Amino acid sequence: MFFSKISYLLHYIHLVFTSFMTFLYIRNLNRKDMADNYLENQYENYLARKAAMGKKTTKKKNIIKVERLQPEAIDALKDIIAQPSFRMPFDIFREHLYSAESLYKGYQLGKPGSFKDCYDQQVYQHYLDMGKAATDIKETLARTLHDHSMTNAMHDFLSLFDERQIVGIMGGHGLLRTDEAYRQVVMVSKTLAENGCLMVSGGGPGAMEATHLGAWMAGRSEAETDDALAMLKEAPSFKERLWLETALQVMIKYPQEQYVSLGVPTWLYGHEPATPFATHIAKYFDNSIREDSILTIAKGGIIYSPGSAGTMQEIFQEAVQNHYLSFGYASPMIFMNKQYWTEEMPVYRLMEHLIEKGKYKNLLTTLTDSTEEIVSTILNFRNQG
Repeated sequence: MFFSKISYLLHYIHLVFTSFMTFLYIRNLNRKDMADNYLENQYENYLARKAAMGKKTTKKKNIIKVERLQPEAIDALKDIIAQPSFRMPFDIFREHLYSAESLYKGYQLGKPGSFKDCYDQQVYQHYLDMGKAATDIKETLARTLHDHSMTNAMHDFLSLFDERQIVGIMGGHGLLRTDEAYRQVVMVSKTLAENGCLMVSGGGPGAMEATHLGAWMAGRSEAETDDALAMLKEAPSFKERLWLETALQVMIKYPQEQYVSLGVPTWLYGHEPATPFATHIAKYFDNSIREDSILTIAKGGIIYSPGSAGTMQEIFQEAVQNHYLSFGYASPMIFMNKQYWTEEMPVYRLMEHLIEKGKYKNLLTTLTDSTEEIVSTILNFRNQG
């Protein structure tokens, strides 16, 4: 009996403490009524337990049913449990996608050296300090929660579009701004954006940047686009000190308020800066989630500009989804630059061979050098849906 009373007393102290802390939390959220209702329920439960303690009956008969809390109170309690207090240089529970403004917060125009002080680079340095494959439980949990928040925010954004409107462009991060292939990607993306497509890429430099520059220049003339390209030529590679600076100058000269695009970069490749031309940016720690997301959401088709190992991986990963009709139908796979995909990196020849042998099925492949054919193939597919 003595130990039973001690147990009861400890339970009561625990109940009072947790109830009081919950009460304070909910009150801080201006939920006074819910807090009062919650405490009332807990107090009634306490009285019922106290009454039951005095009865000489079995424990089974002494079980007291706890009254249900209001849904809003339950949500508030979940907030207490689900949001641990971590001190990280990044927002663990981010509700919205990044933008150039938020990702490069701290960068001062005209002072390229301030790049290292911006939010993106501060997070990247933390990522390196903790280890790309971190073992600290708080760090890994924080990264996972951040990436989960990114996915939720991205799908909220994508819900504004028909799935066949979403078109991806893949290609090498090393493609120079001065390369003719860069300009072609810009013009393809620009035309598709003007025809209602949401352009998506890995969100980095090279062909990825060209994708978002094209969407950024949508609605403007070809002469204005060429002027923007001329401005960027001052820093052809992302390794150049003025790479970000020149991009921001283009954005200032040619603001964009009508067309949007989605970049999906990763801190795994944090040495490759995210392009600021993407109006919406879902930046991940986990590259595998990021790569799968791009291929999964681009149901309107994917255009492959010249690239290396990463682009090769994306080609075969997309081929698997189309072969098995993972999402109910296959999407176009367009290979831009005949010479590259049949001679330098003869992936297209291999895929055609596998299709002829019946090893691949359902693939909708196109090999072309024509901007017009790329655009018409994507739009025709969308209109068939």
